[in-house]
Amino acid sequence: MLRQYAPDNILIVTSKDQHTVTDLKHESEFEADNSASETNETSYSITQLSQEFNISSRAIRFYEDKGLLNPDRSKYRRAYSKRDRVRLMLILRGKRVGFSLDESRELFDIYDSGTDEATQLQHWFKLLQKHEDRLEQNKRDIEELLVEVKNAKAHCQEFIKTTAT
Repeated sequence: MLRQYAPDNILIVTSKDQHTVTDLKHESEFEADNSASETNETSYSITQLSQEFNISSRAIRFYEDKGLLNPDRSKYRRAYSKRDRVRLMLILRGKRVGFSLDESRELFDIYDSGTDEATQLQHWFKLLQKHEDRLEQNKRDIEELLVEVKNAKAHCQEFIKTTAT
């Protein structure tokens, strides 16, 4: 996704995720080091990932269909790499904070493009700003709706009092 803010973390990593997060920056080095010996490469089955992240295998296949994950299909089953696992974690984390799949893809694409760190951070900043603006607008909309609901409740309460007497 984006370059690291800290050596072993990607974006904001919760303590629950820290023990399993792989540094995407070293992905190509990892693949090169392990290409000679496939048995040393850590891979995950769709069942393992679905259990770990508490999502359905159908959801994982959906992300794969959208081009966000790219498992190895050279064997008789899907074998997800550490890179796929990290991407899945970031997709789910992004969903929790309100990012769309297109926004996640945008971040993956900017990282994969090999642009410099400053460009990546500028892009990330713009995306965060758009997200913050959208949340602020949602907050204003909710506040307006709450005023309307309270007014409607007051009218109902007033009507109940007048009809009860």
